[in-house]
Amino acid sequence: MIILAIDPGPVRSAWAVMDGTEILSHGLELNNRILVRMTDRGNPYTWANPDHLAIEMIASYGRPVGAEIFETCVWIGRFIERWGSNHTKIMRLDVKKEICHSGMARDPHIRQAIIDLHPHTGGGKIPQIGTKAKPGPLYGVKADIWAAIGVGLTYNILHGKP
Repeated sequence: MIILAIDPGPVRSAWAVMDGTEILSHGLELNNRILVRMTDRGNPYTWANPDHLAIEMIASYGRPVGAEIFETCVWIGRFIERWGSNHTKIMRLDVKKEICHSGMARDPHIRQAIIDLHPHTGGGKIPQIGTKAKPGPLYGVKADIWAAIGVGLTYNILHGKP
């Protein structure tokens, strides 16, 4: 099953199209552009025709939040509405527990766990990422795309395709 995993944001969101641990494509785009891609998801030039949407869901931890969090919630709803019924909301705590086996994990721990899951096929200091001349399977992954990959991996672990 091919998964579209999204780490939503108030203006831009990170996404990764995945088949198990294999990352077919990824990006960081304006939310409106992602909505357009969702509308045209059967187009092979848009995405690899994902079967399911896994999206990170906001959770309340009793702390005050700002306008950005509420705007992100609006975008989560818009993405789900556009996609349709075949979706799963993934909590950040689940990503930490499933990928790092600890609810105390932070972003650098998740990034390292994702790197550790991939083969050493590229060049450079971190061959899973690689270099321009010899890219690895995670070449070009940066910023919030790591979180989107974490959402996709968590979905696959929880639903039978680790």
